[in-house]
Amino acid sequence: MTANSSTGLTRRALLGAFAATTLTAAPTFSHAAGFLKGAGDIRRLRMVNPRNGERLDMVYWVEGDYISDALTEISRFMRDWRTNDVKTIDARTIDIMAASHNLLDVSEPYALISGYRSPKTNNMLRSQSGGVAKNSRHLRGEAADLRLHSRSVSQMARAAAACRAGGVGRYTGSNFVHMDCGPVRSWGS
Repeated sequence: MTANSSTGLTRRALLGAFAATTLTAAPTFSHAAGFLKGAGDIRRLRMVNPRNGERLDMVYWVEGDYISDALTEISRFMRDWRTNDVKTIDARTIDIMAASHNLLDVSEPYALISGYRSPKTNNMLRSQSGGVAKNSRHLRGEAADLRLHSRSVSQMARAAAACRAGGVGRYTGSNFVHMDCGPVRSWGS
């Protein structure tokens, strides 16, 4: 049902304009989610943790809805492996990871180097390296450090950057890429 207003705008046109404004106002999330379209309205994440041998192959989103239990399982998988502390991983980061993986067109699961980091772990890592941020997004469950054996750091970083949805760090010497749902930015070589 559409009703014309005195300006000739239909309800559909007004809703369309509102939707376009919403996407423009929130480009960070819309870009990553846009790369996931065409996947049969299903989002999936595959990872392995080389430190403990755990594997994850999880559909976490179906036809417009996140699956709460799946997000909980992903958060548990991405826990601080040193302390076993768990923090909810931001769904935007999960979407960036999944979209990047889709762009790379690989079946190999990500190797999770680091997901959530407890303050204790982050402080320990900061004491050993100048490359660990004091207020790291890992502390908030908003970041992941990932590796693929079949793709280079450069290829992974380009895929993540193509999402235009957060931070992308290249750590070529350590062979991993950092992805987070913060402001769009990039660093490293």
